Amino acid sequence: MCKGLAALPQTCLERAKGIKTKLGTLLQKPENAIDLIIPYPEKPEKKPEKLQKPNPEEVAQWGQSLDRVLTNSYGLATFRNFLRSEFSEENIEFWLACEDFKKTKSPLKMATKAKKIYEDFIQTGGNKEVNIDHFTKDVTLRNLVDLSATTFDLAQSRIYTLMERDSFGRFFRSEQYQELIK
Repeated sequence: MCKGLAALPQTCLERAKGIKTKLGTLLQKPENAIDLIIPYPEKPEKKPEKLQKPNPEEVAQWGQSLDRVLTNSYGLATFRNFLRSEFSEENIEFWLACEDFKKTKSPLKMATKAKKIYEDFIQTGGNKEVNIDHFTKDVTLRNLVDLSATTFDLAQSRIYTLMERDSFGRFFRSEQYQELIK
């Protein structure tokens, strides 16, 4: 055992072993078909549809809530571009992936999407790892054992709050938004 682990209390080691066992079980469960999953193929990017530029009054309504921005296709695209410019696009991508996951009915597709979301956004060192606390990661990991439409709800709400409190205000002060409001 490495020196770092030896210094940890026995309860932490036992808990880590329990989590490892649960993860192993998750990967072995044939009803979730995790072990049969072929790497999730990336969908070819669709050509962006020509979005109708909103009028300034509609853009002004986006200021009422982040939901207004996210439910408007032009608002979502604009906010996403803004997040990309701030190097935090993974937040909106995670939120959108969770929304898509909630709409999934097939257990096999649900397991495939859950694995992809976990590996990309939640797992430490993931390609697009989002900034969530350890507790939220633990809860999400436990939720993966018994998949449901609410598996990622806590993590998704934390990222929504992060975008709402942090990025949303800067978005309204951005040149992108100011150009649209004129």
